[in-house]
Amino acid sequence: MFAFQEDGRYFAQAARGIEEPAKDELQELGARDVEISASGLYFRHDAAGLYRVNYCSRLVSRVLAPLTDFPCFSEQALYDAARAVPWEELLSPERTFAVFANVRESRITHSQFAALRVKDAIADHFRDRCGRRPDVDPENPDAWIHLSIRSDRAVLSLDASNGSLHRRGYRMQSVPAPLQETLAAALVRLSGWQGEQPLVDPMCGSGTILAEAYMHYCRIPPAFKREKFGFELMPGFDPQVWEKVRRESDAARRMLPEGLIRGSDSDRQAVSAARENLREIPGTRGVAVERRDFHDLPGIGNAVIVCNPPYGVRVGEKEAALALAREFGDFLKQRCQGSTAYVLCGSQEMVKAIGLKPSRRFVLFNGSLECRLLKIEIY
Repeated sequence: MFAFQEDGRYFAQAARGIEEPAKDELQELGARDVEISASGLYFRHDAAGLYRVNYCSRLVSRVLAPLTDFPCFSEQALYDAARAVPWEELLSPERTFAVFANVRESRITHSQFAALRVKDAIADHFRDRCGRRPDVDPENPDAWIHLSIRSDRAVLSLDASNGSLHRRGYRMQSVPAPLQETLAAALVRLSGWQGEQPLVDPMCGSGTILAEAYMHYCRIPPAFKREKFGFELMPGFDPQVWEKVRRESDAARRMLPEGLIRGSDSDRQAVSAARENLREIPGTRGVAVERRDFHDLPGIGNAVIVCNPPYGVRVGEKEAALALAREFGDFLKQRCQGSTAYVLCGSQEMVKAIGLKPSRRFVLFNGSLECRLLKIEIY
């Protein structure tokens, strides 16, 4: 029996900084005993709840179903324990798999080497029992196997999501440094926006914030385009329960009032990308995207403004980004009376350049970059 079958406990990965809203979201989805850890959240749920979290969570990037944990003081101990797992309950020689690993503060120091030893162990397990082994597919496997080693303690898990949940499937075009979908969803959630006022992104890039705001308001499950999940390989998977969860989640959708969500950008390519990406989500004709520099907008009054201005991380772009931040701060002050802005800043210098006192700050991470989400109320 696998560990998740014994205690109904799973692990949800989430980006640093959004653990608290992710905890709230998991509880809204019916999860029990939600606990924040260093790299995500532990929670308990029944089978239907596990399916629902994977299909409906906007903030979680992956759900892992623990298979076994064991002391891991050497590569041989890792290989032996991995080989002893009853993989035939999850896989067969006809299916493909891949292994990804994270290693920290342990005698095994290389993640790729650890993943390779688990891969060898799985292959040898099947070769012993079946005379042949499943193939490895590092791009689109039937099963993702996750290995975590922390302080010489290893946990092997099945990726119940079958790949990162931030890949919604609507991003057909992109721009430099796009915002990850789960982080964009977190900005919308932290803004508290529920549709009482228009939501506007005046530097929308490829439209990720607009797309996530639209799916949030219209209650569209973020994984609606995903074709397969890892939980379909789990012992006890019930396709009828999964279909019921999908139907109920899809039935909660609602229409978007005209003009409630809109965006703009000065870059022609970005506007084209945003429009194409939005077309991949049903019903988004009501989301207006125009090519326009925010300097040329007449103003954004009585709205919720959510945006991710350029950070200027690349060499030679920093001063231009700070100048843009100063101009955007002036725009908010002079032409956005009655609005509340949520601005993601990639540095403390950028926070200062905005020049407006925030009523609240959130520490978020865009990848490895520590950011500040500023809540600015404009009177």
